[in-house]
Amino acid sequence: MSGTLYLVATPIGNLSDFSPRAIETLSTVDFIAAEDKRVSLKLLNHFEIKKPMVSYHQHNRASAGEEIVQRLLGGESCALVTDAGTPAISDPGEDLVKQCAAAGITVCAIPGPCAAITALSISGQATGRFCFEGFLSTSKKSRREHLESLKKEQRTMIFYEAPHKLLSTLEDLAEVFGDDRGISLCRELTKLHEEVVRTTLGEAVAKYTENPPKGEFVLVVAGAPAEEKEAASETDAAARVAQLMAEGLSRKDAVKQTAQELDLPKNVVYDAALHLDEDDE
Repeated sequence: MSGTLYLVATPIGNLSDFSPRAIETLSTVDFIAAEDKRVSLKLLNHFEIKKPMVSYHQHNRASAGEEIVQRLLGGESCALVTDAGTPAISDPGEDLVKQCAAAGITVCAIPGPCAAITALSISGQATGRFCFEGFLSTSKKSRREHLESLKKEQRTMIFYEAPHKLLSTLEDLAEVFGDDRGISLCRELTKLHEEVVRTTLGEAVAKYTENPPKGEFVLVVAGAPAEEKEAASETDAAARVAQLMAEGLSRKDAVKQTAQELDLPKNVVYDAALHLDEDDE
């Protein structure tokens, strides 16, 4: 019987956020796959956990992933951890999950900290509908193409960004989305100097031009405003009623359906239909 891959979310800044279930899981698995063993060792030492570790990261994910899968198929259990946050979210762990799924290996999530959701919850932006876009490309051309594809996106958008790239990203965001688009810049989440700056893209560019940014950022950007639909005219209503009646509907049913389709009051559609009769006389 194959073992289980556990995706164990780790603190994004505050060690007190590490759950008892996460500690128990790391303490009972056969081995731990870590993005950076040096970083994970500090976490393990803090909670007095001693387990063998293997490296699993962006540059060795193909070979390391295959080795982990083989060990899981052999009956061992493994906990996958990243340096901070939830494995497989904007993270090479997604490839390991796919490999395990293809091999019929059970994958179990041990929920916990996630910078994207943490930032969204305190951003002050709309949270009902959102999309996570991860890290933007370091290539200006690719980054602009990505943002252009999101120009009409009405959902709140979440991006991760490093301090040395923040200003260029904000400049591109402002140029594509407009200076007055709302943004919440969430920095050093759960840490001592946690900060949320709620402003506009134009003001954010000005702020970080004068004050070089420090720390990792989550950018929560307001979605585009809904496009206003052009209201249907009485001429449109009359034409639609005529079309429906020609297809066999009664005047009453044609008026009712047209009112629903064009979002017009029934009396307006009925009057338009009467004018149609007058034009025919």
